[in-house]
Amino acid sequence: MTQKTKKKRSEDKPLALDAARIARERNCTDITVIDLTGISPATNYFVIATGTSARQARTVADEISVEAKKQGHQRFGIAGYDKGEWILLDFVSVVVHIFSPDQREYYNLEMLWGDAEQLNIDE
Repeated sequence: MTQKTKKKRSEDKPLALDAARIARERNCTDITVIDLTGISPATNYFVIATGTSARQARTVADEISVEAKKQGHQRFGIAGYDKGEWILLDFVSVVVHIFSPDQREYYNLEMLWGDAEQLNIDE
């Protein structure tokens, strides 16, 4: 692992926690941060939240994207923004999922990663 990779990993957790805090401040519910470091080959953290409407979900996605940019993270992809049922923000090392209640229940991502540690967003 290079020094750059080590530095990058240390920057992932603050982004994940800040994304969760933004979701909480904008009244999302059931917010979870899952540490996938060493478990998933694709990402280090999942942030999962439930929005109350498509409009609210888009607002949260926008604010998280702005915060990530301020922290030097590039967003490599976004999906589901137009419908607002499941918005996925891909920062590679941190992936944010903002679900409608029905989509959250259907996909149940926490169950898929049940062995992973869930972080306290007030760290």
